[in-house]
Amino acid sequence: MRYILPFLIIVPAFEIGLLILSGNTLGVWPTILLIILTGVTGAWLAKKEGLQTLQLAQIQLQNGQLPNEAIMDGICILIGGVVLLTPGFITDALGFMLLLPLSRGVIKIWLRKVIQRMIDRGQIHITRRF
Repeated sequence: MRYILPFLIIVPAFEIGLLILSGNTLGVWPTILLIILTGVTGAWLAKKEGLQTLQLAQIQLQNGQLPNEAIMDGICILIGGVVLLTPGFITDALGFMLLLPLSRGVIKIWLRKVIQRMIDRGQIHITRRF
């Protein structure tokens, strides 16, 4: 929670500043069109990547495998798609990083480390039921 609150205050402030700067530099209409273009492109990419991930998960389940990678990809794609729907250049950059497979791979490595650290500290508890 201590990271979420500053994130919810600082990121929108920077987004507003960048949007104002872009409006002054490029003009209002090009800035608006750029925001719409990134939203449409992001929605298309999220759908494409999401369907591929869903198909991969189904294949893995049919072969008796746990779809660990597909689940992580699905989480990243979901967050990336949601973030791309919010107007702004910082959130768009983050959203595209979560949607593109190459950068998503790096983010998944970082995310695994964060989750493992939380497990080691006892912040996440794993129970197994058989």
